[in-house]
Amino acid sequence: MLLNLKPMKVTCLTFNPFQENTYLLHNDTNECVVIDPGCYEKEEREELRQYIQENGLKVVRLLNTHCHIDHVLGNKFVADTYHVGLEIHRADEQTLRAVTAYAPSYGFQQYAETLPANFLEEGDTVKFGNTELQVLFTPGHAPGHVVFYNGSEKICIGGDVLFQGSIGRTDLPGGDFDTLITSIKEKMFALPDDVTVYPGHGPETTIGYEKRHNPFLR
Repeated sequence: MLLNLKPMKVTCLTFNPFQENTYLLHNDTNECVVIDPGCYEKEEREELRQYIQENGLKVVRLLNTHCHIDHVLGNKFVADTYHVGLEIHRADEQTLRAVTAYAPSYGFQQYAETLPANFLEEGDTVKFGNTELQVLFTPGHAPGHVVFYNGSEKICIGGDVLFQGSIGRTDLPGGDFDTLITSIKEKMFALPDDVTVYPGHGPETTIGYEKRHNPFLR
């Protein structure tokens, strides 16, 4: 029996003063993965909760591409509300633990930490419903940065590695410019040109466009 499965849906909600892109991935089964929840204010958390409720979604995974403050502000809210454990790369645990110390200096006095329940590794497969995401290890912006790639639908949730016409900053603790460029050229640019990259900030782009036009990668 052939099933007429619809493509995975990618929903982007932009939160916090850093204008961080929070992604919700879901499919025909209504199982949902939340990636990099940046919701901090009550109104932002309600927007996320309302979208999930109105679309009848069941949150089954909570993932971080990396653990800089703007990408983890909503981790505890999602973990507690939907009873899911946080999943990150082990090399970014120190990045995550550091947030508690510096969050107040950024104005996030109410930040509450959630520690990882599971660690992701290069080559792991994240499964939910009828969808699979491949984990690619892409350090440079952060020591434990990963991206999530769906080959059948040519979609990559890219965090802060590659942006439209730009790349992730490397002047934060654990960042390294040469490592980032290597990650982009060996991991991201190994993907087909028509793969859409959904970054942690700003609009989506494609691998082919960045190969041709990104001034940092010529």
